[in-house]
Parts: sequence; C-alpha cells; structure tokens
Amino acid sequence: MAQVASSNQVRQNDEVYHKSRWQKIKDSRYLYLFAFPAFLYFLVFAYFPMYGVIIAFKDYMPSLGILGSPWVGFKHFERFFNSYYFWDLIRNTLGINVYSLIVGFPLPIILALALNEVKDGFFKKFTQTATYAPNFISVVVISGMIISFLSPSTGIINHLLDFLGFERIAFMQDPRWFKTIYVLSGVWQGTGWSSVIYFATLSGVDEQLHEAATIDGATRLQRNWYINIPTIAPTMIIILIMNFGSLMAGGFEKILLLQNPLNMESSNVIATFVYQSGLLDAQYSFAAAVGLFQSVINAALLLIVNFIARRVGETSLF
Repeated sequence: MAQVASSNQVRQNDEVYHKSRWQKIKDSRYLYLFAFPAFLYFLVFAYFPMYGVIIAFKDYMPSLGILGSPWVGFKHFERFFNSYYFWDLIRNTLGINVYSLIVGFPLPIILALALNEVKDGFFKKFTQTATYAPNFISVVVISGMIISFLSPSTGIINHLLDFLGFERIAFMQDPRWFKTIYVLSGVWQGTGWSSVIYFATLSGVDEQLHEAATIDGATRLQRNWYINIPTIAPTMIIILIMNFGSLMAGGFEKILLLQNPLNMESSNVIATFVYQSGLLDAQYSFAAAVGLFQSVINAALLLIVNFIARRVGETSLF
C-alpha cells in the first residue's frame, strides 16, 4: 500500500514538474519567438555546414558528392604535417597573432583608464570620437591606405623620410616590416572601439569608493590599481580567453589584401594558405583538413585557457 502511494506521489510530482515547465515556456513564448531567428541563423550557417567537415577525411570530388567520395582517413593531415611549409605557416600565424595580443590587448585597457580620469568635456568627447572612428573604416579601405602611404615612390611616409635625410624604405616589399605594419595598423583601427567595453564597466564603479580612498590619502595611481583594475579584471579575463581562442586564426582579409609575392615569407599564414589551396587550387579536401586542424587547435587553446582562468581566478566563459 505504501509503495502504491509513493508511486502515485512520484507520478503527481512529475506531472506538476512538466506542467510548470510547459507553463514557463508558454509564459516566455514571446522571448523564445524573439530568439528564434538567431537560433535559426546559427543552425543553418554554423552547425549544419559542419557536416561538410568529413571531406577532410576524403578525396572529395564534386561529381561524386561528399558521401560518394572515397575515404582516405588522415592522408591530408599527414601531407600537411610533413610538408616543408608547415612550420613556416605555424611560425607566421603565431607570430602575427601573439604580436597583436601583446601589443593590442593592454592598450584598450590603458585608454579606458585614461579616459575615465578625464572630466567630461570637449577634450574627452573629441578623444573618444577620434579613437572610435577608425573602427568603422572598411578593411579594404584601410589596406589601400596602408599601401598608398607606405609606397616607396609616392607614399607620404617615404616622402617624410626623404625630407629628413633618410633612405626610402619599401615597407610592403620587405618581409621584416610586414608583422609590425599589420599589428600597428590594427592597433590604430581597433584600440578605441575595444576600450568601449572597459569604459562601460568603469562607469559602474561606485564613486563612494573613490571618495573614501581619496580621504584616506590614496593617489590617483593607487585608486586605479586597487579599485578600477579589480573592477574590470573579470572583463579582461573573458576577453583574453576569447583572444586565445582565435590565436591560430583572425585577420585573414587584411593579411590577404596586404600580401604580395615579396612579403610572402612573413605574410603567408594558415588562413591564407587554406584560401589558396581550397579556392584557387581546388584542393578541397586538403584545404578542409588544414582548416580543421586550425579550428581544433583554437578550440584546445580556448578550453585550456578557460580552465586555467577558472581554477586561478574563478572567472571564465563557462
């Protein structure tokens, strides 16, 4: 008798749970409806195309289709790992992205902290506008400006060097200059916009903390170090994790636009190699294998850095 009563109670609890769950869904139906287009977008353009990843393990031929093409296992991966250009691509990809991370990551933080110390007025608004504006310039336009300004014959930079008595430099034809040009132009374009999220976080700092610190004799540097930086630290960690997740990718369009046969030694990265192999040389399976390798490394870096951040600072993406 007791078992029957217990079974009925469990069944009633399950019915109540399912009823309340469906009631919550019904009550939030407009929110689900609002989110449905985004869900559909990612389903169609992000998750469904992942089915095509299997061509990395096949000798894909369009006439046979994905399923009809012969299975070759890790043949294309072995070809890439054993190629003479493998380490050059890894070195260039990591070199550009690590350089960008070292230079580009702290600058938005410094800019946000500096702007936060400026009183509201014309100078602050002008500085914000001047630093945010380059972000809205097209990558194609930025690349054209770089090539034009650094031209050895007509570029304004070389005209200035000539005026100062220095020799003209063929910046875009010299592989030694490529990474620096790419990174510094990216810093100029993106630092202001990247500082917005930090500036927004700083705007939520309780002013009473600063007032109390000032009364206790804390300097402006000390207030930034002990109040502002700890406030934006979780945001810094999240952005750093995301940057590590794209350490083997990123910047494809700009690199491709600035690339030429003379600077290929420094500018040929995995992303441009995939484009060359897949779209120009029609080596679809090989390009898919290289792209999959790149994605796996990025995912591994993201998970590792996220795990370390969660264990050390208790702040992580997931």
